[in-house]
Amino acid sequence: MGSKFAMKDLGSAQQILGMRIMRDRKNKRLWLSQEKYIKKVLDRFNMKDAKPVGTPLVAHFKLSTELCPSNDKEKEEMSKIPYASAVGSLMYAMVCTRPDIAYSVGVVSRFLTNPGKQHWQAVNWILRYLKGTSHYCLCFGQDETTLEGFTDADMARDMDTRKSTTGYLYTFAGAAVSWVSRLQRIVALSTTKAEYIAATEACKEMLWMQRFLGEIGIKKDKYVLYCDSQSAIHLAKNPAFHSKTKHIDLRYHWICHVLEEKQLSFEKIHTDRNPADMLTKILPQNKHELCRGMVGLSVT
Repeated sequence: MGSKFAMKDLGSAQQILGMRIMRDRKNKRLWLSQEKYIKKVLDRFNMKDAKPVGTPLVAHFKLSTELCPSNDKEKEEMSKIPYASAVGSLMYAMVCTRPDIAYSVGVVSRFLTNPGKQHWQAVNWILRYLKGTSHYCLCFGQDETTLEGFTDADMARDMDTRKSTTGYLYTFAGAAVSWVSRLQRIVALSTTKAEYIAATEACKEMLWMQRFLGEIGIKKDKYVLYCDSQSAIHLAKNPAFHSKTKHIDLRYHWICHVLEEKQLSFEKIHTDRNPADMLTKILPQNKHELCRGMVGLSVT
């Protein structure tokens, strides 16, 4: 490119889109950090001196539309609070380097149009969590360059629509490279169906990641997607249509074709070893810290 354009070699990248890049070439480590960005967000919303908490959300936050303002006075009070701006700031951190807040940010983002006081308290709780973990960053190079996927679902978690939550996460070289936490499009009638739908969505991402790695010259003999639901795995490998599964939309049975073609493996993993668990529900602090460590979030 230097022969075609006037360019300067400024060396290795150290900063990009609010993310700091740190390297230890001797030990083959690379870290992505948003500590400065998070501190700016905390300062912007007057949370820099807040007391830190151990998890992004706790069980007493039962958020629903019933908590939204119901009269003009309450709406006027909430209009003075920068709810959407705070959620947007959290969302950028979540998308770039913080999969540990993906579920929490997804929950509070459902009330952007008409947030209530309890919703704002939940946002402040997430900011307090980031206050205590702003120095955490994604660390790559702790493991072999292997792509691994993890999927999970939580049955009927949304209190308004009773839809289930899909969560999946992919790690490469010891840290997370892709993650999703979102409500499913339809209402699942069983835990098996919720897990099956989540696995199908995760399978699509796995195939895209395979193609991407192939384009940059990385090919592996085996790609594994892990799930903690034995019934969902059995259904994917043995797609028998009977009274308990015939209602499942045909598009979700696409995963059966992928497994038949042996494009990936679908295997069982114990819940305690599934980091996607933090993408679908509120966890106790010890379990949340365990999941956080499994996706490569650590202190430099």
